[in-house]
Amino acid sequence: MKKLSSLILLILLLASCSKDAIYNKSYKFQDEVWSQNVKPKFEIDIQDTSVAYDFVFTLRSTTDYAYNNLWVFLSSTPPTGKTVREPYEIKMAYPDGNWIGKKSGTIVEHELLFPKRKLPFKGKYRFVLEQAITQKVVDEVLDISLEVRKSEEE
Repeated sequence: MKKLSSLILLILLLASCSKDAIYNKSYKFQDEVWSQNVKPKFEIDIQDTSVAYDFVFTLRSTTDYAYNNLWVFLSSTPPTGKTVREPYEIKMAYPDGNWIGKKSGTIVEHELLFPKRKLPFKGKYRFVLEQAITQKVVDEVLDISLEVRKSEEE
C-alpha cells in the first residue's frame, strides 16, 4: 500500500508540473477519411496579448497511411477579420518508410508546431484546416487537434 501511495503522489507531482493547455480541441474524421470539403475549425479567445503562445496541431493517422507527407492549408483569422491562407507540409515518414512522430501500435501522431507566437489583438482567433493534396480524399487519417498553451519562459 505504501508503494501505491508513493506512486500516486509521484504521478500527481509530475502532472502538476506539466504545462496546462489554455485550449485543446479535436476533430475526428468520419471513417478515417479526410475529404477536401471537410474543413476542421478551431476558435480560441485570447485575452492576454502580453505573453507568447505555442500552437500545436496534432494529426493522428494509422500506419496504413500511404504517403510520406500531407499538405494542408491553414487559414488564420484574427479578431480584425483579415484572413490569411497558407500551405504547410506535415512530414509523416522518412524516405525509407520509417514514421516521423510518436508511434503507438498502429497509430502515429504528427505535429505541426508554431512556437512562441505573440498575438497582437485581444479577441477570437479562428483557424481552419483543409487537406491540400491533389486527391479528393485522404484515407487513414483519424483526427486532428489544436492545443494552445503559454510558451515557457527563456
